[in-house]
Amino acid sequence: MLINKQSLQAAFISLKTIFNNAFDAAPTTWQKIAMEVPSNSGQNDYSWLSLFPKMRRWVGAKVVKALEAYKYVVANEDFEATVEVDRNHIEDDQLGIYKPQAQMAGYSSAQLPDELVYEAVNLGFTKQTYDGQYHFDTDHPVGSGVVSNKSTVALSNANLAAAKASYGAARTAMKKFKDDEGRSLNITPNVLLVGPALEDMGRMLLTEAKLADGTPNPYKGTAELVVDGRIESDTAWFLLDTTKPIKPFIYQPRKKPVFVSQTNPEAEDVFNLKKYKFGAEARAAAGYGFWQLSFGSTGTGA
Repeated sequence: MLINKQSLQAAFISLKTIFNNAFDAAPTTWQKIAMEVPSNSGQNDYSWLSLFPKMRRWVGAKVVKALEAYKYVVANEDFEATVEVDRNHIEDDQLGIYKPQAQMAGYSSAQLPDELVYEAVNLGFTKQTYDGQYHFDTDHPVGSGVVSNKSTVALSNANLAAAKASYGAARTAMKKFKDDEGRSLNITPNVLLVGPALEDMGRMLLTEAKLADGTPNPYKGTAELVVDGRIESDTAWFLLDTTKPIKPFIYQPRKKPVFVSQTNPEAEDVFNLKKYKFGAEARAAAGYGFWQLSFGSTGTGA
């Protein structure tokens, strides 16, 4: 192939098409547990999360809820995936050998939100949310007291007592969450999130008519099971309410993944090393929404 501006453009358009097709076909699950909040600067300020808006009876003057003295900022980060293309491969019409790399770049780009959101889930026991507490913690300040959305109980379907002490206790706790004025938040747990090690346990708990000991299972059909290999712990499990406009987790794209290429034949890398480049770039971050919409257990028993 004669290398000129037109032939280079055609070659990299072909790679971009492969990238885009793989991007569009890649499976993702982050939308099941997180909301997308676009970003137009280097970071987003989520101090507004200290308000959980709820209608009240209008008696006298309106009551304006002020932001609490919390500061919760999620800063965007840069991401890239870059592949070198040898000029000889273009000259010899061998661009096909880069097809798998273009496909993987597209696939990986599509899964960037999953990577970031599930990283936030994994760090939920040790990373702070808007109220200054860890996202999953035992002492979130609410009104004049504290509320827990964390436990250490292992997920179990062994018998009714074990199921109640784990999954059942989490459901009950979430349903009892109140705002700082003592009114129910009407939390509706609808997603059980686990890693591969707890997939069978979660599936039996949510789909089987009977528990492991043969007694009736009161939790059948009470939530959707979401399993993701990026959940690092073999024991941790999470119960979420994703029925509200605001979700338990946030995906914050500043620049969604895009295909980029360096095709200038006069570039230093091309002149000295006969290397062109293509890949993907993005700017994004993930963080935490209302902690009240999630409950996490380390599953360690201690």
